[in-house]
Amino acid sequence: MILTIDIGNTNTVLGCWREDRLILTLRLHTNRDQTADEYCLLIGNLLKSRGVDPLSLSGGILSSVVPELRMVMKNAMALLTGKTFLSVGAGLKTGLDIRMDNPAQLGADLVVDAVAALSKYQPPLVIFDMGTATTMSVIDKNGAYRGGMIIPGLRLSVDALSARAAQLPYIHLGPPERFIGSNTIDCMQAGAVYGSALMIDGLIARTEEELGQPVTAVATGGLMALIHSYCRKPLHYDENLLLEGLYILYKKNAKLQSS
Repeated sequence: MILTIDIGNTNTVLGCWREDRLILTLRLHTNRDQTADEYCLLIGNLLKSRGVDPLSLSGGILSSVVPELRMVMKNAMALLTGKTFLSVGAGLKTGLDIRMDNPAQLGADLVVDAVAALSKYQPPLVIFDMGTATTMSVIDKNGAYRGGMIIPGLRLSVDALSARAAQLPYIHLGPPERFIGSNTIDCMQAGAVYGSALMIDGLIARTEEELGQPVTAVATGGLMALIHSYCRKPLHYDENLLLEGLYILYKKNAKLQSS
């Protein structure tokens, strides 16, 4: 089995792979203050609770948008499995043609999303990932990563609105009752969900205008589960896109190391 780990700003997602099949996913809160020993214990107990012996893992790979946790997690996995995990970053072969001003600035999660999307969908592509931030990645017809956008995340935006507007409460994000709200909470729910969906529709349209041709739109990320069904533009919702990309990169680089 191979373990893939995506360390996000809010949540860390793990996926266990056996014979090219994702057999298990786990989600835990990202804690910047935890040590390698603590992550070792936590992840080890989670895996065992789902019937996976950490010592049966034959390898793994991780990506992190939290720099201080990259080495912490690598050390935790070495303690837990006895294996040295690969890490998305300098030195890892991705095969991705990055046409940005400074390719080194591209986040590990966006690299992995792009690798996975290119393996499954026809470019040109626009990829949306809704997490702590909402990101948009644009890949042209030749498979080159052209750039994109970084937008304040949905949960972040709603919480900031509640914190800065004295009469607006903190709300749970869920399906809105109607498009036009008739009370404060309904108005906030509708604004958050429909506003995000309309933003994505608009960004797809403007990307097609910029590139001069239709694009394949792909969506992932924890908050996209709520939003994607409200979009009018065709959208491929791919819940495990990042874990799939990590698995692809593991196979590519493990093969290179063994050859």
